[in-house]
Amino acid sequence: MKKVNPLLIIILALGVFGIITTEMGIIGVLPQVTQKFNVSTSQAGWLVSIFSFVVAISGPFLTLLVSGMNRKVILLTAVFCFVISNIVYAYTTHFEVMLIFRVLPAIFHPVFFSVALVTASNLVPSENSSKAVTKVFAGITAGFAFGVPLTSYLAERISLQAAFLFGAVVSLIAFVGILVWLPSLPVQEKMSYGKQLGILRKPQLWFNIMTVIFIFAAMFSVYSFFAEYLGQVTLMNGSWISIMLMVFGTIMIFGNFLFGGFLHEDLTKTVIIFPLLYMVIYIFTYALGASFLPMIVVVLIWGAVHSGGLIISQTWLTTEAKEAPEFGNSLFVSFSNLGITVGAALGGWFISHLGIHQLIWSGMMFALLAFLSIIIKIKMFNSNAEEVNVR
Repeated sequence: MKKVNPLLIIILALGVFGIITTEMGIIGVLPQVTQKFNVSTSQAGWLVSIFSFVVAISGPFLTLLVSGMNRKVILLTAVFCFVISNIVYAYTTHFEVMLIFRVLPAIFHPVFFSVALVTASNLVPSENSSKAVTKVFAGITAGFAFGVPLTSYLAERISLQAAFLFGAVVSLIAFVGILVWLPSLPVQEKMSYGKQLGILRKPQLWFNIMTVIFIFAAMFSVYSFFAEYLGQVTLMNGSWISIMLMVFGTIMIFGNFLFGGFLHEDLTKTVIIFPLLYMVIYIFTYALGASFLPMIVVVLIWGAVHSGGLIISQTWLTTEAKEAPEFGNSLFVSFSNLGITVGAALGGWFISHLGIHQLIWSGMMFALLAFLSIIIKIKMFNSNAEEVNVR
Protein backbone atom coordinates (compact mmCIF):
# COMPACT_ATOMS: atom_id res chain seq x y z
CA MET A 1 0.00 0.00 0.00
CA LYS A 2 1.23 3.47 -0.91
CA LYS A 3 2.29 5.51 2.13
CA VAL A 4 -0.40 8.00 3.05
CA ASN A 5 0.38 11.42 4.44
CA PRO A 6 -0.89 11.23 8.07
CA LEU A 7 -2.07 14.82 7.76
CA LEU A 8 -4.66 13.69 5.21
CA ILE A 9 -6.86 12.02 7.85
CA ILE A 10 -6.66 15.25 9.88
CA ILE A 11 -7.64 17.26 6.78
CA LEU A 12 -10.71 15.05 6.28
CA ALA A 13 -11.57 15.57 9.96
CA LEU A 14 -11.13 19.33 9.42
CA GLY A 15 -13.57 19.15 6.52
CA VAL A 16 -16.12 17.48 8.83
CA PHE A 17 -15.34 20.13 11.47
CA GLY A 18 -16.18 22.84 8.92
CA ILE A 19 -19.45 21.12 8.03
CA ILE A 20 -20.57 20.85 11.68
CA THR A 21 -19.51 24.46 12.33
CA THR A 22 -21.61 25.60 9.35
CA GLU A 23 -24.61 23.45 10.26
CA MET A 24 -24.73 24.00 14.03
CA GLY A 25 -22.90 27.33 14.40
CA ILE A 26 -25.97 29.17 13.13
CA ILE A 27 -27.77 28.24 16.38
CA GLY A 28 -25.46 30.48 18.42
CA VAL A 29 -25.79 33.51 16.11
CA LEU A 30 -29.56 33.57 15.53
CA PRO A 31 -30.01 36.78 17.60
CA GLN A 32 -27.53 38.61 15.35
CA VAL A 33 -29.20 37.14 12.24
CA THR A 34 -32.64 38.41 13.32
CA GLN A 35 -31.14 41.89 13.82
CA LYS A 36 -29.23 41.95 10.54
CA PHE A 37 -32.16 40.85 8.36
CA ASN A 38 -34.96 42.28 10.53
CA VAL A 39 -36.79 38.94 10.72
CA SER A 40 -38.52 37.18 13.61
CA THR A 41 -36.88 34.45 15.67
CA SER A 42 -39.20 31.84 14.15
CA GLN A 43 -38.25 32.97 10.64
CA ALA A 44 -34.56 32.82 11.50
CA GLY A 45 -35.16 29.33 12.87
CA TRP A 46 -35.75 28.17 9.31
CA LEU A 47 -32.00 28.47 8.78
CA VAL A 48 -31.59 25.61 11.27
CA SER A 49 -34.54 23.38 10.40
CA ILE A 50 -34.25 23.58 6.63
CA PHE A 51 -30.63 22.40 6.81
CA SER A 52 -31.52 19.24 8.78
CA PHE A 53 -34.56 18.57 6.61
CA VAL A 54 -32.57 18.75 3.35
CA VAL A 55 -29.83 16.53 4.82
CA ALA A 56 -32.44 13.95 5.84
CA ILE A 57 -34.14 13.72 2.44
CA SER A 58 -31.24 14.25 0.00
CA GLY A 59 -28.41 12.13 1.40
CA PRO A 60 -29.02 8.64 -0.02
CA PHE A 61 -30.26 9.88 -3.40
CA LEU A 62 -27.34 12.20 -4.10
CA THR A 63 -24.84 9.63 -2.85
CA LEU A 64 -26.27 7.17 -5.37
CA LEU A 65 -26.06 9.74 -8.18
CA VAL A 66 -22.37 10.51 -7.57
CA SER A 67 -21.35 6.90 -6.83
CA GLY A 68 -19.43 6.64 -10.12
CA MET A 69 -17.49 9.89 -9.72
CA ASN A 70 -13.88 10.33 -8.63
CA ARG A 71 -13.86 10.48 -4.81
CA LYS A 72 -11.43 13.40 -4.79
CA VAL A 73 -13.68 15.45 -7.08
CA ILE A 74 -16.70 14.77 -4.86
CA LEU A 75 -14.87 15.84 -1.68
CA LEU A 76 -13.47 18.99 -3.31
CA THR A 77 -16.86 19.98 -4.77
CA ALA A 78 -18.66 19.44 -1.45
CA VAL A 79 -16.18 21.34 0.73
CA PHE A 80 -15.94 24.19 -1.82
CA CYS A 81 -19.72 24.57 -1.60
CA PHE A 82 -19.30 25.18 2.15
CA VAL A 83 -16.63 27.82 1.46
CA ILE A 84 -18.90 29.70 -0.95
CA SER A 85 -21.97 29.39 1.28
CA ASN A 86 -20.20 30.87 4.31
CA ILE A 87 -18.92 33.78 2.21
CA VAL A 88 -22.48 34.41 1.02
CA TYR A 89 -23.71 34.36 4.66
CA ALA A 90 -21.07 36.94 5.53
CA TYR A 91 -21.91 39.43 2.79
CA THR A 92 -25.53 38.99 1.68
CA THR A 93 -28.10 41.56 2.75
CA HIS A 94 -31.08 39.39 1.75
CA PHE A 95 -32.50 36.75 4.08
CA GLU A 96 -33.93 34.76 1.15
CA VAL A 97 -30.44 34.44 -0.37
CA MET A 98 -29.06 33.15 2.92
CA LEU A 99 -31.89 30.63 3.10
CA ILE A 100 -31.06 29.33 -0.40
CA PHE A 101 -27.41 28.97 0.54
CA ARG A 102 -28.43 26.92 3.58
CA VAL A 103 -30.06 24.44 1.19
CA LEU A 104 -27.03 24.05 -1.10
CA PRO A 105 -24.44 22.94 1.50
CA ALA A 106 -27.06 20.75 3.18
CA ILE A 107 -27.32 18.78 -0.08
CA PHE A 108 -23.57 18.12 -0.03
CA HIS A 109 -23.32 17.48 3.73
CA PRO A 110 -24.15 13.73 3.63
CA VAL A 111 -22.12 13.22 0.45
CA PHE A 112 -18.93 14.66 1.95
CA PHE A 113 -19.49 12.86 5.22
CA SER A 114 -20.14 9.41 3.73
CA VAL A 115 -17.32 9.64 1.16
CA ALA A 116 -14.84 11.04 3.73
CA LEU A 117 -15.46 8.13 6.13
CA VAL A 118 -15.02 5.49 3.44
CA THR A 119 -11.97 7.29 2.03
CA ALA A 120 -10.31 7.46 5.45
CA SER A 121 -11.00 3.76 5.98
CA ASN A 122 -9.54 2.83 2.59
CA LEU A 123 -6.42 4.98 2.93
CA VAL A 124 -4.98 2.87 5.76
CA PRO A 125 -4.41 -0.87 6.28
CA SER A 126 -7.62 -2.71 7.16
CA GLU A 127 -6.54 -3.29 10.76
CA ASN A 128 -6.30 0.50 11.25
CA SER A 129 -9.52 1.45 9.43
CA SER A 130 -11.63 1.83 12.60
CA LYS A 131 -9.01 4.16 14.10
CA ALA A 132 -9.00 6.28 10.92
CA VAL A 133 -12.80 6.55 11.02
CA THR A 134 -12.63 7.52 14.70
CA LYS A 135 -10.21 10.35 13.85
CA VAL A 136 -12.54 11.69 11.15
CA PHE A 137 -15.42 11.45 13.63
CA ALA A 138 -13.36 13.63 15.96
CA GLY A 139 -14.13 16.45 13.51
CA ILE A 140 -17.78 16.25 14.60
CA THR A 141 -17.01 16.42 18.30
CA ALA A 142 -14.46 19.20 17.72
CA GLY A 143 -17.16 21.09 15.79
CA PHE A 144 -19.48 20.91 18.80
CA ALA A 145 -16.65 21.66 21.24
CA PHE A 146 -14.95 24.56 19.47
CA GLY A 147 -16.61 25.43 16.15
CA VAL A 148 -20.05 26.26 17.50
CA PRO A 149 -18.98 28.30 20.57
CA LEU A 150 -16.22 30.06 18.60
CA THR A 151 -18.72 31.07 15.91
CA SER A 152 -20.95 32.53 18.63
CA TYR A 153 -17.98 34.28 20.28
CA LEU A 154 -16.82 35.90 17.02
CA ALA A 155 -20.33 37.13 16.25
CA GLU A 156 -20.66 38.61 19.74
CA ARG A 157 -17.18 40.12 20.07
CA ILE A 158 -16.33 41.12 16.48
CA SER A 159 -19.16 40.76 13.95
CA LEU A 160 -21.55 38.32 12.33
CA GLN A 161 -19.46 38.64 9.18
CA ALA A 162 -16.33 37.49 11.05
CA ALA A 163 -18.21 34.47 12.43
CA PHE A 164 -19.20 33.27 8.96
CA LEU A 165 -15.78 34.00 7.46
CA PHE A 166 -14.29 31.75 10.14
CA GLY A 167 -16.40 28.89 8.74
CA ALA A 168 -15.28 29.78 5.21
CA VAL A 169 -11.58 29.76 6.18
CA VAL A 170 -11.85 26.36 7.91
CA SER A 171 -13.47 24.82 4.83
CA LEU A 172 -10.95 26.52 2.54
CA ILE A 173 -8.04 24.98 4.47
CA ALA A 174 -9.71 21.56 4.13
CA PHE A 175 -10.20 22.21 0.39
CA VAL A 176 -6.51 23.03 -0.13
CA GLY A 177 -5.40 20.04 1.96
CA ILE A 178 -7.57 17.62 -0.04
CA LEU A 179 -6.42 19.19 -3.30
CA VAL A 180 -2.72 18.88 -2.43
CA TRP A 181 -2.50 15.62 -0.45
CA LEU A 182 -5.35 13.37 -1.52
CA PRO A 183 -4.44 11.30 -4.58
CA SER A 184 -6.94 10.94 -7.41
CA LEU A 185 -9.45 8.26 -6.43
CA PRO A 186 -11.39 7.19 -9.53
CA VAL A 187 -13.99 4.49 -9.06
CA GLN A 188 -12.43 1.27 -10.31
CA GLU A 189 -15.72 -0.54 -10.69
CA LYS A 190 -18.95 1.43 -10.51
CA MET A 191 -21.54 -0.31 -8.39
CA SER A 192 -24.97 -0.38 -10.00
CA TYR A 193 -27.80 1.56 -8.40
CA GLY A 194 -29.68 -1.72 -8.05
CA LYS A 195 -26.88 -3.36 -6.09
CA GLN A 196 -26.58 -0.38 -3.76
CA LEU A 197 -30.32 -0.17 -3.22
CA GLY A 198 -30.34 -3.94 -2.72
CA ILE A 199 -29.08 -3.54 0.83
CA LEU A 200 -32.48 -2.02 1.67
CA ARG A 201 -33.98 -5.48 1.21
CA LYS A 202 -32.11 -6.70 4.31
CA PRO A 203 -34.52 -6.68 7.29
CA GLN A 204 -31.58 -6.58 9.72
CA LEU A 205 -30.48 -3.28 8.18
CA TRP A 206 -33.87 -1.74 8.98
CA PHE A 207 -33.52 -2.82 12.61
CA ASN A 208 -30.17 -1.03 12.70
CA ILE A 209 -31.72 2.04 11.07
CA MET A 210 -34.43 2.07 13.76
CA THR A 211 -31.71 1.86 16.40
CA VAL A 212 -29.92 4.87 14.88
CA ILE A 213 -33.15 6.90 14.89
CA PHE A 214 -33.88 5.98 18.52
CA ILE A 215 -30.31 6.66 19.72
CA PHE A 216 -30.19 10.11 18.11
CA ALA A 217 -33.70 10.89 19.37
CA ALA A 218 -32.59 9.85 22.87
CA MET A 219 -29.52 12.08 22.65
CA PHE A 220 -31.03 15.19 21.09
CA SER A 221 -34.48 15.18 22.72
CA VAL A 222 -32.61 16.43 25.81
CA TYR A 223 -29.40 17.96 24.40
CA SER A 224 -31.43 20.30 22.15
CA PHE A 225 -32.65 21.98 25.37
CA PHE A 226 -29.37 21.64 27.28
CA ALA A 227 -29.02 25.39 27.97
CA GLU A 228 -32.67 25.77 29.02
CA TYR A 229 -32.40 22.80 31.41
CA LEU A 230 -29.28 24.12 33.12
CA GLY A 231 -30.77 27.60 33.29
CA GLN A 232 -34.22 26.72 34.62
CA VAL A 233 -33.58 23.56 36.66
CA THR A 234 -29.94 23.95 37.81
CA LEU A 235 -30.30 27.76 37.94
CA MET A 236 -26.98 28.40 36.18
CA ASN A 237 -26.44 31.88 34.77
CA GLY A 238 -25.43 32.60 31.16
CA SER A 239 -21.70 32.49 31.89
CA TRP A 240 -21.91 29.11 33.58
CA ILE A 241 -24.07 27.71 30.78
CA SER A 242 -21.48 28.84 28.21
CA ILE A 243 -18.75 27.12 30.25
CA MET A 244 -20.82 23.95 30.48
CA LEU A 245 -21.41 23.96 26.71
CA MET A 246 -17.67 24.25 26.14
CA VAL A 247 -16.90 21.55 28.73
CA PHE A 248 -19.55 19.25 27.25
CA GLY A 249 -18.14 19.66 23.76
CA THR A 250 -14.52 19.30 24.86
CA ILE A 251 -15.15 16.10 26.80
CA MET A 252 -16.93 14.75 23.71
CA ILE A 253 -13.55 14.54 21.98
CA PHE A 254 -12.28 12.26 24.76
CA GLY A 255 -15.49 10.20 24.61
CA ASN A 256 -15.17 9.80 20.84
CA PHE A 257 -11.82 8.01 21.16
CA LEU A 258 -12.93 6.11 24.27
CA PHE A 259 -15.95 4.54 22.58
CA GLY A 260 -13.97 4.05 19.36
CA GLY A 261 -11.63 1.83 21.41
CA PHE A 262 -14.58 -0.04 22.97
CA LEU A 263 -16.02 -0.73 19.50
CA HIS A 264 -12.66 -2.02 18.32
CA GLU A 265 -12.62 -4.49 21.24
CA ASP A 266 -16.26 -5.69 21.15
CA LEU A 267 -18.80 -4.06 18.85
CA THR A 268 -21.93 -5.93 19.95
CA LYS A 269 -21.36 -5.54 23.68
CA THR A 270 -20.61 -1.81 23.27
CA VAL A 271 -23.80 -1.26 21.25
CA ILE A 272 -25.92 -3.12 23.82
CA ILE A 273 -24.47 -1.25 26.80
CA PHE A 274 -24.67 2.25 25.27
CA PRO A 275 -28.44 2.96 25.64
CA LEU A 276 -28.36 1.51 29.17
CA LEU A 277 -25.48 3.84 30.01
CA TYR A 278 -27.44 6.77 28.62
CA MET A 279 -30.44 5.88 30.77
CA VAL A 280 -28.18 5.90 33.85
CA ILE A 281 -26.89 9.36 32.86
CA TYR A 282 -30.46 10.62 32.50
CA ILE A 283 -31.47 9.22 35.89
CA PHE A 284 -28.61 11.18 37.50
CA THR A 285 -29.49 14.26 35.44
CA TYR A 286 -33.08 14.08 36.66
CA ALA A 287 -32.19 13.36 40.29
CA LEU A 288 -29.38 15.92 40.56
CA GLY A 289 -30.72 18.53 38.14
CA ALA A 290 -31.34 21.09 40.88
CA SER A 291 -27.92 20.58 42.50
CA PHE A 292 -25.27 22.93 41.12
CA LEU A 293 -21.95 21.16 41.82
CA PRO A 294 -23.17 17.58 41.21
CA MET A 295 -24.56 18.69 37.84
CA ILE A 296 -21.09 19.85 36.77
CA VAL A 297 -19.87 16.28 37.31
CA VAL A 298 -22.91 14.88 35.50
CA VAL A 299 -22.25 17.16 32.51
CA LEU A 300 -18.66 15.87 32.30
CA ILE A 301 -19.82 12.23 32.14
CA TRP A 302 -22.79 13.11 29.93
CA GLY A 303 -20.53 14.73 27.32
CA ALA A 304 -18.25 11.67 27.14
CA VAL A 305 -21.22 9.31 26.73
CA HIS A 306 -23.01 11.61 24.25
CA SER A 307 -20.17 11.49 21.74
CA GLY A 308 -20.22 7.70 21.84
CA GLY A 309 -23.66 7.71 20.25
CA LEU A 310 -22.25 9.19 17.04
CA ILE A 311 -19.62 6.57 16.28
CA ILE A 312 -21.59 3.67 17.78
CA SER A 313 -24.63 4.43 15.59
CA GLN A 314 -22.52 4.82 12.43
CA THR A 315 -20.64 1.58 13.07
CA TRP A 316 -23.81 -0.36 13.94
CA LEU A 317 -25.64 0.72 10.79
CA THR A 318 -22.73 0.21 8.39
CA THR A 319 -22.08 -3.34 9.64
CA GLU A 320 -25.19 -4.25 7.64
CA ALA A 321 -24.21 -2.11 4.62
CA LYS A 322 -20.74 -3.44 3.79
CA GLU A 323 -21.80 -4.18 0.20
CA ALA A 324 -22.38 -0.44 -0.40
CA PRO A 325 -20.42 1.45 2.29
CA GLU A 326 -20.89 4.98 0.94
CA PHE A 327 -24.64 4.49 0.46
CA GLY A 328 -24.75 2.98 3.96
CA ASN A 329 -23.03 6.04 5.43
CA SER A 330 -25.49 8.32 3.63
CA LEU A 331 -28.33 6.34 5.23
CA PHE A 332 -26.68 6.95 8.60
CA VAL A 333 -26.49 10.71 7.99
CA SER A 334 -30.10 10.91 6.82
CA PHE A 335 -31.68 8.76 9.53
CA SER A 336 -29.57 10.30 12.31
CA ASN A 337 -30.91 13.70 11.24
CA LEU A 338 -34.42 12.22 11.29
CA GLY A 339 -33.73 11.06 14.86
CA ILE A 340 -32.61 14.58 15.82
CA THR A 341 -35.79 16.05 14.33
CA VAL A 342 -38.09 13.54 16.06
CA GLY A 343 -36.24 13.79 19.38
CA ALA A 344 -36.22 17.58 19.47
CA ALA A 345 -39.93 17.68 18.58
CA LEU A 346 -40.92 15.27 21.37
CA GLY A 347 -38.59 17.02 23.81
CA GLY A 348 -40.35 20.28 23.03
CA TRP A 349 -43.72 18.59 23.62
CA PHE A 350 -42.57 17.31 27.03
CA ILE A 351 -41.43 20.80 28.02
CA SER A 352 -44.65 22.53 26.93
CA HIS A 353 -46.97 19.94 28.51
CA LEU A 354 -45.03 18.57 31.49
CA GLY A 355 -42.34 21.13 32.27
CA ILE A 356 -38.60 21.40 31.65
CA HIS A 357 -37.59 18.98 34.43
CA GLN A 358 -39.71 16.17 32.93
CA LEU A 359 -37.86 16.57 29.62
CA ILE A 360 -35.47 13.83 30.77
CA TRP A 361 -38.17 11.17 30.40
CA SER A 362 -38.37 11.76 26.64
CA GLY A 363 -34.68 10.82 26.39
CA MET A 364 -35.22 7.83 28.68
CA MET A 365 -38.07 6.59 26.49
CA PHE A 366 -36.01 6.72 23.27
CA ALA A 367 -32.99 5.11 24.97
CA LEU A 368 -35.22 2.23 26.07
CA LEU A 369 -36.58 1.86 22.52
CA ALA A 370 -33.00 1.80 21.19
CA PHE A 371 -32.05 -0.93 23.66
CA LEU A 372 -35.11 -3.04 22.72
CA SER A 373 -34.47 -2.69 18.98
CA ILE A 374 -30.84 -3.83 19.50
CA ILE A 375 -31.85 -6.85 21.59
CA ILE A 376 -34.67 -7.91 19.23
CA LYS A 377 -32.36 -7.62 16.23
CA ILE A 378 -29.63 -9.68 17.86
CA LYS A 379 -32.06 -12.34 19.09
CA MET A 380 -33.88 -12.63 15.77
CA PHE A 381 -30.98 -12.72 13.39
CA ASN A 382 -28.45 -14.52 15.57
CA SER A 383 -31.06 -17.24 16.09
CA ASN A 384 -31.66 -17.43 12.34
CA ALA A 385 -27.92 -17.72 11.69
CA GLU A 386 -27.61 -20.51 14.27
CA GLU A 387 -30.50 -22.42 12.65
CA VAL A 388 -28.84 -22.15 9.23
CA ASN A 389 -25.54 -23.39 10.66
CA VAL A 390 -27.27 -26.41 12.25
CA ARG A 391 -28.90 -27.33 8.97
